[in-house]
Amino acid sequence: MKTKLIVVTGGPGGGKTTILEKFKLLLSDKSVIFPEAASIIFGGGFWRLPSLSGKMAAQRAIFHVQREMENLVCSENIWSMGLCDRGTLDGLAYWPEEEKTFFEMGHTSMAAEYDRYYAVIHLHSPTDLLGYNHSNPLRTESALEASAIDEQIAGIWRYHPRFYAIKSDVDFSIKVQKALDLILKIQNEPSLD
Repeated sequence: MKTKLIVVTGGPGGGKTTILEKFKLLLSDKSVIFPEAASIIFGGGFWRLPSLSGKMAAQRAIFHVQREMENLVCSENIWSMGLCDRGTLDGLAYWPEEEKTFFEMGHTSMAAEYDRYYAVIHLHSPTDLLGYNHSNPLRTESALEASAIDEQIAGIWRYHPRFYAIKSDVDFSIKVQKALDLILKIQNEPSLD
């Protein structure tokens, strides 16, 4: 069975983790939710240094942890769908050097990374007025910085053939419901293989 990998992405505070937590209640035993690689890395004590070498080391670690989680899930042949809390290309928005060096580091290309994923759901970061949440201890960005990262991430993924964007709403539950409905729709689509 080929696993349909779905990226749930967006800038900081977009609601990725919350939506994935809510989706756990709807999951069958044929679906799996990936933890966010950056949270594994930084929550596990990896240094978050502002230097060039620090940023590059962190992004390399995140890329490889994400890739290995995906490889594991796909090779197990247990799950028909995997929901990724971000995808490998998200790191490109945080990569401190030229884009080509990111792909050299991962021994990959934009096309190869797009091909890994069945669909991409981009959850836009909210502004302060739309409820940007400052309480996550791993989140270091202001609402303005989150918005800039959000646009970078959208630009990276927007040419994926199944790219869906969900804007923020004053009522977060509306955004959650739109995302859950979309995930269920994608889950029920027949695979292209």
